[in-house]
Amino acid sequence: MTQTCPCRPNHGSKYSGESHAMRMRSVLLAILASAAIFMSHAKAQDAAEQNPIAQLDWQIGPTEGSIANRASMALPEGFAFLGADGTRKLNVLFENPASGVDEYTVAPEDLRWTSFFNFSDVGYIEDNESLDPEEILDSIREGTRQANVERRQNGWDTMEIVGWSFKPQYDEALKTLEWAVLAQIEGTDRQVVNYNTRLLGRRGVMEVVLVAAPEDLDASIAEFKQLLPGFKYGAGEKYADFKPGDKVAAYGLAALITGGAAAVASKKGVFAAIAVFLAKAWKLVLVGVLGIGAAVRKLFSGKPDKQA
Repeated sequence: MTQTCPCRPNHGSKYSGESHAMRMRSVLLAILASAAIFMSHAKAQDAAEQNPIAQLDWQIGPTEGSIANRASMALPEGFAFLGADGTRKLNVLFENPASGVDEYTVAPEDLRWTSFFNFSDVGYIEDNESLDPEEILDSIREGTRQANVERRQNGWDTMEIVGWSFKPQYDEALKTLEWAVLAQIEGTDRQVVNYNTRLLGRRGVMEVVLVAAPEDLDASIAEFKQLLPGFKYGAGEKYADFKPGDKVAAYGLAALITGGAAAVASKKGVFAAIAVFLAKAWKLVLVGVLGIGAAVRKLFSGKPDKQA
């Protein structure tokens, strides 16, 4: 009699099918993940290409930007630098009046604040002058009223000075002067604040204005100051490099706030000179610029937005 030997059932084909299905699911998930990343990049690219600000020639950190062939600014990851030509275009897009000098932009990639640098070749500024904040503020108020005439002619918003966001402070060790003035757009409840820094050098001063929303000013200033160690004058250009015979400026610290030499000696009158200075010195940021900044970040960082 023939005996049938008990044998294990052959499940090989079933296990093989399950293994194949698992591999297919893994491949499909990988494809979907890659597609999501691609779509995120594509959407960021499309959004950036529709924003002229994102198309400017930004240098993305880590990088080092050259400022007026006098100084440089080293920036870490997460920050961006824009040269003189790009900054001229940026000011047009922001509806800021032309300053008549080369300016350079330093900002975080999302443009939550923006700072503008320019070098004023006025000579060595002696720093032995005391500052009277109230007298300076009165001059700024009167100058702003006269500057509003030009702003109206250009169809721009006019401004009223609210007061100091913080009063002028001079750091003798670092040779820096800083202050912030709070203004309000007339006829609205919209406030604007510009934080100013002056970095004294041997042959002049680096003028810096930082623009941020009033509620974000303190955080923006703190972040900006963390970047300042990356600023350096070129060889022989530091304040301490002064030598007898170098050009000395005809004014001191107070005039750095109210218009420089034009405010000290002007045929138009002091307040008219301050008005011209302030009309160009104030920087505004258009509503919605943060959305543009997000596009800038996505375009140049090479990384999809974390929230996306």
